[in-house]
Amino acid sequence: MTMIEHVALLADTAVLSLCAEARLSPKPGLVDGRGGGAHDDMDLPLMLVSAEALRPAFHGIAQAAARTPAGAGLRERLGVLGRQGERAMSRATGGINTHRGALWALGLLVAAVAGGAAGERAAARAAARLAALPDRWVPAGEPSHGDQARRRYGAGGARGEAENAFPHVTEVALPRLRAGRAAGLGEEAARLDALLAVMSLLDDTCVLHRGGPDGLRAVRSGARRVLAEGGAGTGSGRAALMELDDELRARRLSPGGSGDLLAAALFLDMVPWPERVEQEVLACRR
Repeated sequence: MTMIEHVALLADTAVLSLCAEARLSPKPGLVDGRGGGAHDDMDLPLMLVSAEALRPAFHGIAQAAARTPAGAGLRERLGVLGRQGERAMSRATGGINTHRGALWALGLLVAAVAGGAAGERAAARAAARLAALPDRWVPAGEPSHGDQARRRYGAGGARGEAENAFPHVTEVALPRLRAGRAAGLGEEAARLDALLAVMSLLDDTCVLHRGGPDGLRAVRSGARRVLAEGGAGTGSGRAALMELDDELRARRLSPGGSGDLLAAALFLDMVPWPERVEQEVLACRR
């Protein structure tokens, strides 16, 4: 595969992961095929438009990382491309912040893979090194809702997740996703259980912004109950999931940070890593 093809593939995979997360249903409090969840200003078509609007940003990020050694120069270039992506997203959505957190997480992971990371954990570590580097050109302005919640409640937020090598992606979402598949769950149920596993543990700044610590406790305990009932693939688990969805909608609580990390997990799961391709080739020869 040429560099041009690899760059295009990574951009396609990033967009696909965002679309897969958006389409997954039923997600408690989040936008899905049923509607806007806890949001009055979002729906599934808008999320898909937003994902597509970010394709050029992901393409540029992958291209920059493939051509530029990892370091402060690349980090600042990624910042420029990310802010361009945010503006494209805003134009496409009429100013609605649909994927800002996901752009941060996926942008770093796309850069890590394009820069030569050979596996999921290597990509997460490389993304962490990039996230920790300074960006001199960050414009001054009002902090995001996530930043406000992070400062008020001491949560790590999207930045902390990235700087710690995405532990809720590599240690929570991906193992749960694959355990579900191995247990014979359908892909929808396996992905929902992966989302719920993240929700049960994450200090989600989207939830903290809207509901404070009490709201976060409700999200975490509700997700744990669904999993304790057997997860999204069982009757009792699905009933608990719908109860949680009703509660989060009523309280206007949206676990958007967990949704972003599920998209990141789906991206890493979809990347055709060299060892995975080799294993598939060997399996075909047997």
